[in-house]
Amino acid sequence: MFSFRKDPDALRRDVLASLVVFLVALPLCVGVAVASGVPAELGLITGIVGGLVVGALPSSRLQVSGPAAGLTVLVFEAVQEFGLGTLGAIVVATGLLQLALGALGVGRWFRAISVSVVQGMLAGIGLVLLFGQLYTMAGARQPRSGPEKITGIPELAADIATGGRTLTAFMVGAGTIAVLVLWKKAPAALRTVPAPLAAVALATATTALAGLPVAHVEVRGLLQAVQPPGADALTSLTGLAAMSTVLAFTLIASAESLFSAAAVDRMHDGPPTDYDKELMAQGVGNTLCGVLGALPMTAVIVRSAANVQAGAKTALSRFLHGAWLLLFAALLPAAIGIIPLAALAGVLIHAGCKLIPVKELVPLWRDQRGEAIVLVVTALAIVTTNMFDGVLLGLLLAVLKAAWETSRVHLQVHEPACGPVVVTLTGNATFLRLPHILDTLEKLPAHRKAELDLSQLHHLDHACRTALDTWAERQNTSAAALARVEQDDAPMSGAAHVPRGR
Repeated sequence: MFSFRKDPDALRRDVLASLVVFLVALPLCVGVAVASGVPAELGLITGIVGGLVVGALPSSRLQVSGPAAGLTVLVFEAVQEFGLGTLGAIVVATGLLQLALGALGVGRWFRAISVSVVQGMLAGIGLVLLFGQLYTMAGARQPRSGPEKITGIPELAADIATGGRTLTAFMVGAGTIAVLVLWKKAPAALRTVPAPLAAVALATATTALAGLPVAHVEVRGLLQAVQPPGADALTSLTGLAAMSTVLAFTLIASAESLFSAAAVDRMHDGPPTDYDKELMAQGVGNTLCGVLGALPMTAVIVRSAANVQAGAKTALSRFLHGAWLLLFAALLPAAIGIIPLAALAGVLIHAGCKLIPVKELVPLWRDQRGEAIVLVVTALAIVTTNMFDGVLLGLLLAVLKAAWETSRVHLQVHEPACGPVVVTLTGNATFLRLPHILDTLEKLPAHRKAELDLSQLHHLDHACRTALDTWAERQNTSAAALARVEQDDAPMSGAAHVPRGR
């Protein structure tokens, strides 16, 4: 599977890169699981499967898979609505659907999803993580809906200001965020340790040495956390709500993985990703994660970028990172139990803020205002409703925007001194431009004959054709005007028919 006979230096680079990725993945696997409302070990299981299984499959060589912050909100909502037992069944169905889509060659079509929708989706996830994890960082109970999380912030701030355990936990989380932000300014020797690991380790050591009264991660053990879905959980997938959740998991996990693959391809000069193979690899991983009752997985850009930047050359690095996660979970499970929840919340708040494209939004608004609107509406819809509805609304807006922009029609009115008024239509005449077309035609002089020239149209849809037929018939019943329609340079007198667009 991995051959290094001709390049032992590649082996050394891959082993070192795998250790870097392991250190980045460890706190994120645990943090995503806790934020999703499931045992911390389930995040590690997903990371292990992402390394040992997906890492060995033919897909993007340098892309690393595991539990992602992008699915945290959706997993939390699914666990709250259906229960932890049904989560595995939903993930199994997601994996099988990804396998089917990959086998049918649908993977490359995910590249057709509007970038603004994806950015809006990630921004919405980032906002939900930000508002939700503020409560966890303060040791308070997190409201369920997005609007409640936002409206509850003043009360949360008042609780923090009163001091006590809430303030202590909040300061631990705030300190974690400070380390993450300032770590890039640390000496080069220290920066060899990944920022998330350093931040969580410092927070853990501080709370332990100072004896701070903060909540910690609950540990049950790797094997005890495995909960394969039962028959009842599988049969519950027949409901409309469960199926919509499966579709949401599939859409978001697949899109995030394939967009991550596109980003990773730009970071190295190796062969590009086969999107269908990548989608099938993710499907295998999610199917296995579902069987184990673990979290869903995606390809994760943070871990993938760390892998490339650490000098990885082959898929061995991502495979080995899964092995290190397995060894840690098997040999040092108690180490997870001393991690303060506030520190993990700080890591996720920092990750959520990085998902919000603040720097890109201003130039996008200046150059492509429609794309900026799609991004903002998608993000706000996710915050105020849920992930699935928000993404669907974003996709609908993107389609309508594309239809509006491609449906451009120009009407040129020529009024010669004698003879009929000639109205020439060019472009694409669709129902979206029908009000503009009819407004122009209705303003034509009532005492002049009129002629429509449709020979320059690229497309004439049914709605416009019917409206022009009606207009022409009405004009022909008037003694003052005669409508004539032309297309393909072949004039047609009368108004019995308006030719179809080409």
